[in-house]
Amino acid sequence: MRISRDVKGIHITDRGTETPMTTAANPNSLPATAGWLSRAEAWLDNKGKGAWIALMVLGFIFFWPVGLAILAYMIWSKRMFSKSCGRRREHHMRYAAGAMRRTGNAAFDAYKEETLRRLQDEQEAFESFLERLREAKDKAEFDQFMDERARKAREMADETQQSA
Repeated sequence: MRISRDVKGIHITDRGTETPMTTAANPNSLPATAGWLSRAEAWLDNKGKGAWIALMVLGFIFFWPVGLAILAYMIWSKRMFSKSCGRRREHHMRYAAGAMRRTGNAAFDAYKEETLRRLQDEQEAFESFLERLREAKDKAEFDQFMDERARKAREMADETQQSA
């Protein structure tokens, strides 16, 4: 049995399709002359915004100018505020759209539709409860303010009557 140490990627081919799956990063996404810095940047982009933030924090911990440089690069390249690094939101949107599809099982689809409708009704009821709660709190605070104002006006009137 021969084991090679020069493995750059493991290629697995499904028998039904001839599309290789690999554990290595896609080499076609980077030019052949890509240096270690551009490969590191591509790797961090692939891992998402959290990897960039972790690198920045580590840079600040070990040597603060490095962390500051990484932060400046993240802001300058718009990695800090863009959605391009993390693809999670797109994934969640696709998943949510898939939740509304019919499965073909009529009983399950009816149950799912009823459950989603019930959850929507509960959410609307809870939001209206929160709105009423906010209004009650605002009214109580306003009433307290008006009572304090009236009390202060009475105290001022009593003081002016006593001094006269």
